[in-house]
Parts: sequence; structure tokens; C-alpha cells
Amino acid sequence: MKIFDTPESLYAELFEAVQATHLFRDSKTFVDAVPKSSPDIVLSEFRAGKDKPDFDLRAFVDAHFELPGEDIEAAPDPAGLPVEDRIEHLWELLTRSADKAVEHSSLIPLPNRYVVPGGRFREVYYWDSYFTMLGLADAGRIDLIRDMLENFAFLIDEVGFIPNGNRNYYCTRSQPPYFALMVELLAEVSGDVNVRARYLPQMRAEYAFWMAGAEDLSSDKPAIRRVVRSPGGLLNRHWDDAATPRQESYAEDIALAAGVDRDAEELYRDVRAGAESGWDYSSRWFGDARSMETIRATQVVPVDLNCLLYNLEATIAKTCREIGETEEATVFESCASNRRVLLQTLFFDDDSGMFVDLSLPGFGVTGIQSIATAYPLFFGIATEDQARRVAECIQRDFLKAGGWVTSNYETGQQWDSPNGWAPMQWITCCGLERYGFRDEAHLGAQRWVDNNTAVYREHGCLLEKYNVVSSGLAGTGGEYDVQEGFGWTNAILVRLKQKLGG
Repeated sequence: MKIFDTPESLYAELFEAVQATHLFRDSKTFVDAVPKSSPDIVLSEFRAGKDKPDFDLRAFVDAHFELPGEDIEAAPDPAGLPVEDRIEHLWELLTRSADKAVEHSSLIPLPNRYVVPGGRFREVYYWDSYFTMLGLADAGRIDLIRDMLENFAFLIDEVGFIPNGNRNYYCTRSQPPYFALMVELLAEVSGDVNVRARYLPQMRAEYAFWMAGAEDLSSDKPAIRRVVRSPGGLLNRHWDDAATPRQESYAEDIALAAGVDRDAEELYRDVRAGAESGWDYSSRWFGDARSMETIRATQVVPVDLNCLLYNLEATIAKTCREIGETEEATVFESCASNRRVLLQTLFFDDDSGMFVDLSLPGFGVTGIQSIATAYPLFFGIATEDQARRVAECIQRDFLKAGGWVTSNYETGQQWDSPNGWAPMQWITCCGLERYGFRDEAHLGAQRWVDNNTAVYREHGCLLEKYNVVSSGLAGTGGEYDVQEGFGWTNAILVRLKQKLGG
């Protein structure tokens, strides 16, 4: 794994002074800033002046750094464009040219164009990008999909894996592994039969990242980094290779640690692992299903993550078979088959009729239910009977006025009630359709479309998340204000409208 000079390492006590004192409303502001001179000079001048009676920290930062530009906002359109036309305009707003290297910036420059989510998210994000690519495919922007896939291949080659986003402070963790799905999407929309083989080295490298440490697992050490040894074979969890406060949320993590009686490093790693999940944050990661203070993300074996790794194994096997590497194909087919069995058995909770997460060390179900139950349907892993029972649970417990709710726990976290998110609307709709539950799939999709459309008509914008318990409202909760833009919302709204025939 490549080691970067991050803002925390470059600015030492200046970093701590800025972040710990909430100098900026959003902790991400400072770590995205670029120094006007070398970090050594900036830090030296800070040390020389910080104890003077007239020292002003904000004035010092303003004088020594270029702060990031205004957040990318999709301000209401005075022309009142139809939502489809607005989304076409937003693709232009959210698209970035290939980056130029800027010395001492936290941004990892990418060699090709890419689409950012919007709002405070000024860089590319891993799992967001798959859903964004679905929208780009519908817009006929195949070259942009190819550019983004090339960027992710570059990150795997350069960093060793795809980080959370292309910032150096994200390079201790990844996000849900959607790279293989991106490869399949490009193969499908481009008609290029060589796409899978072109990216096979990067798919292998990503798999190696997630499975690192597997050879050292034992009964005494059943979990190492992101890989765990279950009674039936290898599975995966989320992890972070650092155990410190997140640089982009430093003050929030320090405050959390100060309020709990836990080992600080263990807490920070759990917080970071929760960020790797993309569901930051959710009752799924909480020991009591209610409070961030009980976060234990490294002790959860998530159903969605293991479905994605099943898909990665299956895609590598398929690609190897296509190019005549039969021995490797057989190995990966065996891995995928074994993981499929584990997903059908260990992860299915017969009492609730749902797929749920597992809890370490015993691999019992956590008992915390979420819309992640739809992932085994999306990937065709569930048996017919399991799919029927999951569909019944989704219809009864997760379908709300404005779409499918992420969970039914009200924790104040953004990946819990009352919120719904575009990626999970797509996963759920496609999963239900795959097993023949078309009416149920389209009912939820229609409610989401109506919800998005109502907010757009009222406010002229598209949001990263929505309140689905009460349709027509923005989502709530989390560490920052609801963001506008918004890549995956735009894409999934168009896709679902197409499914519904409008």
C-alpha cells in the first residue's frame, strides 16, 4: 500500500489546532485546502506565531492556504426544466476534467475525466460511481464511463486498491467493491468483448486487497484485516488500516472518543470501518442498534459486502474461463460457490425471513434488520423460497410512502429511518424483479420516483438522500447537511422512470 503525506502528517499541531477547534463548520474543508507555500514553511511560521497574543488562527489559515471552492450545488433552476433535462445539465456540472497534479494537495490526480457526487464531495467516490455510471449509460456517455473505469484501474495500480475517494487521507480504506460491476457495465454498453480481460489484472488485485491475510488465519486468529474464517470458509468484513480519528471528521471523532469508556484506537478503527462500508452511519454497526458510542463495525460480517465479493469471484472466474485460464477459473468458481452457500445458510435468518449481517466471533446473526437484505436477490444468490420470504418482509416492513426505507431504527444516523437512498432503491427493485416480484418492485420504484419528483418540483434540486417515511421531504441525520447534486440520485431516478415506462 502506497504511503502518502496527508494533511495530518504535513501540518502536525497546526492540523490539530484547526480541526479540534472546529475552525471550519465542516472538518473536510481544511483537509481539502492547498498550501500557498511548502508545508514546512507554513508549519514553521505557525510555530513561530501561535503563542503571540495577537495570533488569529483563522487569519493565519486564510493567508497560508487556498481553501476549496464553494460546494457544488444544484441551485433551483429558474427555467423550471423537466427533471430529465435538469439531470442532463447536472452531468455537465458534476463532470471534472483530468486532474493536474498540485503540489501538497490531498487530491490524488486522476488521468481521465470523472463525475463527482456533488455538494461537499469534490472528488470521485468509489461505490457512488457505479450508480452514476448507470445514468451515464442512459445518457449515451460511454466514453465517460470508460474514462472513470480507467481512473479506478489507475488507482488500483497506483495505490494498491480503490480508496474511499481520490484523496490521500482516504487511502487506508476502500468502499463496497463495485469494480467488477463497473467492468460488466462497460462490457454491456460498449459491446466490447475484451473489456473483462482488459481489467482482469485489476480485478485480481482488488480481490487480493480484500483477502490479504487469509493465509495467516487460524483458530487462534480467525480475523485479519478484512478477511475472516467462518466455520464454512472465508468471508469478509470492513476494516481500516489506521486506528486514529478520521482526518476529514477529526473533531467529531475526538468528541465521540471523549464521551465513551472504550479503547480509543479500537473505537477509531470501528468508526473508520463503518466509513468503508458506505453506510456511514447505521444501526447495522451499533452494538445496541441505537447509538454511535457502541459502534463495532469491525465485528460485523456484512451480507452486502459478501455478496459483492461473491460477484467479484464469479466475474474473475468467468473472465479466466473466457481467456482459457482454466486452472484459475476453477479456483475462483470454487470460491464463489462456497461463498454462495455461506450466504444462503449463515446469513439467512429463518426466524425473520431475511438476510442479515453476522456478528463476530460466533457468526450468529446480529438481529439488526436493514434493506441490505435485498443484495442476495440482486445477485441471484437467494433460493426461490428465501426470495419469497424476503420479498414479503420488504413489502411489509420496508416499503414506505416515498420508497424503501434503509432500516426501521430511528437513531439520528443518515443510513437509518426515515431515510431512503438511491442505490438501495435500485438494488431492491432489481432484486425483486429478478425473482418475479415485478408488482412489488414497481410499487416501491414508483413511490421513490414520486418522492424525488415532488422535492424537485418544490425546491428545484435533487438530493443525496430522502425522507421516505413522509414523502416529499429531504433526508435527515448524519455528520453534515443534506447535499445537493447528486450523482447517484440523478442516475437512479432516470433508470427507475424507464423501468416504469415514463
